[in-house]
Amino acid sequence: MSSGEYRQLWKIVFRNFINSFKPRQITGNNMGKDYIGNIYYEIPADPSVGKRKPSRWYDPPKGQDFLDPIPAEWEAWLRMRRTDPPTQEEIANNLAIAKLKKENAAKIEAKRLAEGGSLPTTPIKGAESFPTYSEYHTGDPENHPRYK
Repeated sequence: MSSGEYRQLWKIVFRNFINSFKPRQITGNNMGKDYIGNIYYEIPADPSVGKRKPSRWYDPPKGQDFLDPIPAEWEAWLRMRRTDPPTQEEIANNLAIAKLKKENAAKIEAKRLAEGGSLPTTPIKGAESFPTYSEYHTGDPENHPRYK
């Protein structure tokens, strides 16, 4: 390589470095909105420039954060498990099913309590919840039957 080619290389590196500080305008196609108010966007794949997968994201409504749950249909679309975004009918159908399940669970719980069932107790957590067996060593050799 001649020195002119090296200068050209450093020029390219310097230009790319400077361009990395410039803000990029990312605009995506609006793909839909869910019942919570999240708006979903996509930039489609463009194999001609080496982009093999689409970019997908969502913006929560004002005052909300990204920690709130999103509907399962939209999450599957965001994680590329489905190619097409969910339809409004599909979302409404799944929301009605979830509401029906909640109502049925409440009815079953009320029936169980009416029949004299008690409230479920929370299990004990920690070392006390594990079973103890006399034939296994507990760490104290004086109380172990093998060392007596």
